[in-house]
This record gives sequence, structure tokens and C-alpha cells, in this order.
Amino acid sequence: MAMLPERSFRSEELAPGDRFDCFAALMAETHAPMEMESDYATEFLVNQRVISLGEVAVYPAECQPLVFRRTAKLIRKADPEAYHLSLIQRGEGHVTLGKETRTHRAYDLHTSDTSRVWEIQTGREPLRFIGVEIPKALLPLPAREADRVIGGRLSAREGTGALLAQFLTRMVADSRSYRPSEAPRLRTVLADLVAAVFAGSLDAERSLPYETHRRTLALSIRTFIRENADDSRLDVPSIAAAHHISVSYLHRLFQQEGDGTTVGRALLRQRLEHARRDLLDPLLREMPVNGIAARRGFSHPAAFSRAFRDAYAMTPTAYRRTTPTTTGGGE
Repeated sequence: MAMLPERSFRSEELAPGDRFDCFAALMAETHAPMEMESDYATEFLVNQRVISLGEVAVYPAECQPLVFRRTAKLIRKADPEAYHLSLIQRGEGHVTLGKETRTHRAYDLHTSDTSRVWEIQTGREPLRFIGVEIPKALLPLPAREADRVIGGRLSAREGTGALLAQFLTRMVADSRSYRPSEAPRLRTVLADLVAAVFAGSLDAERSLPYETHRRTLALSIRTFIRENADDSRLDVPSIAAAHHISVSYLHRLFQQEGDGTTVGRALLRQRLEHARRDLLDPLLREMPVNGIAARRGFSHPAAFSRAFRDAYAMTPTAYRRTTPTTTGGGE
């Protein structure tokens, strides 16, 4: 199956003396030309993937401590007119923009602008992050609003920032499961989420287009369903209430998504997928099928069996038998 365009860079595959220069060239192409230095430059270690969504690039990376600088001279030489965002997963970065320096740590969102002078000095430990490059023209937020956010510290622990972090983490983990035809949709969702995070930090949600609001809300609801599907009390009215919208508007949101999935079907699909994984889990081999059904939000065993058979063309008991039983001992 065709996958999203993706490149991998592993410095260990290069001669030690070439590693840092090759990484600098990759970052210049992916982000923008920068001055870079590191105490570890002679044998620099970095692992990075670059996932292409057309005009937008997403790149998970882990590297040794270093310094990045975007100077006025480099801006005059080449400016791709893009916003950068990094989800910090481990380590820290000290970011200087103008006269102010801020420290970003794990689960912070760092932002920068290829048209501004800045410096980033990472901490003493290796840095792991997911970088995002979005052309300014693609961000559905007025430039005057977006520019006010750049350089500030945004949180990925709650609200829309957490939703963005979850989207990036899942997309990076599952990147090989996406087809090239899905890149435009992923690009749109990502731009919407970044714009929503920016607007939320300014209390400027009214500046977002209606479509951005709608798509972000729909993604938030799907994430909520995925995380709460095991609660047997969760139903369509409670999903709507949790998001302060009417049931009719909730149904309309899913209809506008265009994939043919209703709210109820999305909830059922999550519960079935969770139950399916449990049935294959050796650690749950002794748990009765009815127990798994209850564990995954099904109040009625018979309804669970019918839904499972409709989804997977066999009963839960038969499906469980498809996993060999592991026995102890050996020859």
C-alpha cells in the first residue's frame, strides 16, 4: 500500500565528521537556513523523520544538545514565510526572541517564525520533539493574531493544546498507515488545530473561520468518545452535554464530516475495537466474554454479541479462539 512521503535521517549511518553538517542541511531544507553549533558536533547523534503533508511538514526528532539561530542575515537570504511549532516531549529549550528568554519543557508547545530573529539553546539532556512547519498562508487565522502568539509558551497538557499533542503523537506513530490521498485532510486538520491553539491563547476564537471551529470541535468530540467509550453511561445526549451543544447539532457535525459515520456508530465502533483487543489479550484469557463486554461499556451481553458478529463476522467466543493459547514449559 502506498504511504505518505517520508524520509528518515539517522546520523549513526554517516561518518562522524559528516553528521552535524548533514543535519544542518536537512533542517535548512525542512525549516529554514540556521546557524547551528553543538559541543557534540564531531560525533553528533540525531534520529529524525520528515513526514510530508504537501506544503506542511511534520518531523519527529531526537538529538543531542545544540544551539539553533535564525539571524537577520539568513532571513534576508531566504525566508519560506512559515510558522514553526514544536511539541516538546523530553528535555528543554531556552528560547530567546527579542529581549526575552523563555524556557520550554516537556508538554510545552514552542512557536517561532521564519521571518523573525531568534535563538534556541537546548538543555543538557537530549531533546525529543515533534516539529511542524506550516506556511503562513495556510493557517486559518489572521496574521495579526498569529503573530501575537509567536514566542509565547503554550501548554499541551490541556484543552486544544492537548488535542493537538494527541493528534501529532498518533499521526507520527501511525504515519505508515495513511495513504497519500489522505495528506490534504491531515494537513487541514493540523492547520485547524494549530490555529485553534493560537486563537485560544489569545481568547480570539471569533477570528477563526466557521469551518475551522467545526472541524476542531468534531475532532475534539471523536477524541472524547475514544477516551470515554468504556463508560456504559456514555450515550449521544451525554456526549452533546459534555461539549455544551444540542443533540441535533452533534448529529449535524457528524453528517458534515462526510464519512457516513453517525455519533452512535462512532461510539459503538470504539467499544467494539476495545473489546476485540481484550479478546486477543492473553492476560485476559480467563475473563468471561460477558465480563469483557461490561468492561468495555456494553450493558447487555446479547447486544454485544450481535454487534460483534455484525462487525467481525464471528461471535466473540469464536474470535477469541483465533489466538493460540500460550502454555508454559518447553522441550
